[in-house]
Amino acid sequence: MTTLGNFLRRNFEPLILSAQVFVDLGVLLLSCWLGYMVGWYLGSVDLDHGLDVYRQVWALMSAVCLVSFHAFGMYRPTKSLLNMEEYKAIAKATVVSFFVFWTLLILLSKANRGADGTPIEVVIWLHDFVDLEFDPVRTEQFSRVTIVISFAVILVLTTGSRFLSFKYIQSLHMRGIGNRNVLIFGTGEWGKKLRSKFMLVPTLGLNLVGFISEEEEEVGQVVDRVPVLGSREGLGAVVGLYKVSEIFIALPDKDENEVMEILSECERIGVRYHVVPRFYHLLSYKIRIQNVDSIPLITRADRSRSLPAAFAKRLLDLSVSSFVLLLGLPLFVVFSFLIRKESPGSAFFIQERVGRDGKIFRMFKFRTMHSSASGDAPTPDSPYDPRITKIGRYLRRYSLDELPQFINVFKGEMSLVGPRPEMRFIVEEYGAVERERLRVKPGITGLWQISFARQNQIHDNLDYDLYYIEHQSFLLDVVICALTGFAVVKGTGAF
Repeated sequence: MTTLGNFLRRNFEPLILSAQVFVDLGVLLLSCWLGYMVGWYLGSVDLDHGLDVYRQVWALMSAVCLVSFHAFGMYRPTKSLLNMEEYKAIAKATVVSFFVFWTLLILLSKANRGADGTPIEVVIWLHDFVDLEFDPVRTEQFSRVTIVISFAVILVLTTGSRFLSFKYIQSLHMRGIGNRNVLIFGTGEWGKKLRSKFMLVPTLGLNLVGFISEEEEEVGQVVDRVPVLGSREGLGAVVGLYKVSEIFIALPDKDENEVMEILSECERIGVRYHVVPRFYHLLSYKIRIQNVDSIPLITRADRSRSLPAAFAKRLLDLSVSSFVLLLGLPLFVVFSFLIRKESPGSAFFIQERVGRDGKIFRMFKFRTMHSSASGDAPTPDSPYDPRITKIGRYLRRYSLDELPQFINVFKGEMSLVGPRPEMRFIVEEYGAVERERLRVKPGITGLWQISFARQNQIHDNLDYDLYYIEHQSFLLDVVICALTGFAVVKGTGAF
């Protein structure tokens, strides 16, 4: 590898984060300018002063936003599942920046004086610190409407910019740029699960070079098409030879003392480690760590949803479903005609599914297969499945076969966002962990549908559903709906 290649590999994350700061700054200044132009178009900008009046304001807005972005973790190298937390952080940081900005603007104004008419000390300090000099007349000439519009544009453009940034970084990782060499310690069930995750999501930036086995006789063999490079005794040599930066220890069933010894070895050779914990699914929930004297205890956090949150979710469901059903009525008529013209039978596919708390309901979809092939048969895994009609292939590609489910959403049987509803015979096989899916209403879309795992069966994507159930919020629903819209436009629907 060249000197430049080594430099990029070792400093990929700092370089990307530094570039992200400059990109964010550019987006902030562009947003301020666009807000100014919209304000000028609406007639709220004083043309006698033009840009001069707003330049210092833009500098203050940009500084406040960048500090807020950092405070809300937007410059951390580690990312959450599908970057959901990062999108939520953008909205929170923008709202906080809005209020902080107005507070500073009031404090920085010379109109804010003490009882004796002299500027208060904090105002003097802020003036000196940021080198801004506003006077009462100029402050009054700032268009409040323009500033509000600018922050709205900041929210939209920053979200779009971060979406593109995530995609660009993912494309670099998929081409092997900036990937970190990692090992999996453990060739058992959990080691294989980790390996499948790494293969499923290449955009994690992890280059799996091999396994480390507990058994000496496994060294040199191949497990799930990945070589076993060494055992615990030769861990240091393997790390040095393959320039490994991280080790994933997948031994949740091992004795605690044995795992601790492996961790000590990792610390001795100076390699970062991650541990797959025992009670894996329990730790997927929101938990609290409490202590009885020196003994730590895991307690599951309160699972009840607040009334305002439930009301906001239902209001979103009703608003969107009503809008889609009213504006989509012509599409319903056209699709129904085309479906029945190509294949005799009902235009709708109606099937019993299991909803919240195990309640059975009838789910509606446009029929995409021939009537004789519809039923509880396995879902087609190819667009060329002979059971699928021509119009059905088109509907599936753009997820238009899901449109009738907005009827279920309007009726309150489903939600816009949530775990996909399963058939009754599958739910009957659920264990305690799988039944967590039934705690919330099933949804038309969800994390699974916008993930790399959407080709898998619904019941094989428990991690995504648990994440949503534990972190559900109005903001998360909006983010998922927006990303689903991108996926639909790209035509990445189900087969």
